[in-house]
Amino acid sequence: MRRKTLTQYLIEQQREFNNIPAELRLLIEVVARACKSISHAVSKGALGGVLGSAGSENVQGEVQKKLDVISNEILLEANEWGGHLAAMASEEMEDVFHIPNRYPKGEYLMMFDPLDGSSNIDVNVSIGTIFSVLRCPDNVTEATEQDFLQPGTQQVAAGYAVYGPQTVLVLTTGHGVHCFTLDREMGSWVLTQENMRIPEDTKEFAINASNSRHWYPPVQRYVGEMLDGKDGVRGKDFNMRWIASMVADVHRILNRGGVFMYPADKREPDKPGKLRLMYEANPMAMIVEQAGGAATNGKQRILDVQPTKLHERVAVFLGSKNEVERVTRYHADA
Repeated sequence: MRRKTLTQYLIEQQREFNNIPAELRLLIEVVARACKSISHAVSKGALGGVLGSAGSENVQGEVQKKLDVISNEILLEANEWGGHLAAMASEEMEDVFHIPNRYPKGEYLMMFDPLDGSSNIDVNVSIGTIFSVLRCPDNVTEATEQDFLQPGTQQVAAGYAVYGPQTVLVLTTGHGVHCFTLDREMGSWVLTQENMRIPEDTKEFAINASNSRHWYPPVQRYVGEMLDGKDGVRGKDFNMRWIASMVADVHRILNRGGVFMYPADKREPDKPGKLRLMYEANPMAMIVEQAGGAATNGKQRILDVQPTKLHERVAVFLGSKNEVERVTRYHADA
């Protein structure tokens, strides 16, 4: 059987749904190429001198790893000159990145988390890249932060790469979720899974249980019922999985179901959560919904949240539909 490449897939999607104009296709291909470069840097590890701290902090006040900085640069350099973007925003940078004047500008905006799961870099556990694409509003000559503040329903494409035993790229353009595996010998992305679906029921959950004493009552109730297993009200045993890398946790859920939770907690009551709405929650919510799952912040659908700032944070409950609906209902009950 002849394998389908990413380019062939994108062209066929455009023919079938008329939803991937040439400029968007170019953008997705350039991001995929950048992910190839990041995968190469990640795989070198200590041999490439890319491990350890960069000795700097990002806008979130988190210490940057060398690979955070390298991945950010790779994505900026790959995408700034092609003429398909009006501007970019990165989790690692405080302000919007404007396309240099020497290059043409396009009609799309891109946001990305260049390397998700940084705490796993030095211990050789899966990490990844997350990206989200929006249309730039009409008649904008110089995109500002305001132009990025669109709800997740406005995304035209979202995806992530996982740098694990294999490097995979998971993508949606609004017609299902598809997975491509990097063929290192050929240097091409090959379609290996079509129309991925998340089972509606599950016996797996992912949460950092060490924070349980800080959780609010709805989350304590929900996780407590799961931990009670067969003897509790749920009447079945659950397994906990936690990789501390959102891309890896979501990729597992996409393949075999589960619920991923990063709730707000009492340590910082003024913060609605830890994960970033624009760079992490929105693209992952689009992917999960396209695969038949659900994603909420405990109160409402994540894709309906109207962002108010570029680095806004949000609580996240996503994955198997029935479990997400249950934990969201517990929030409403409280």
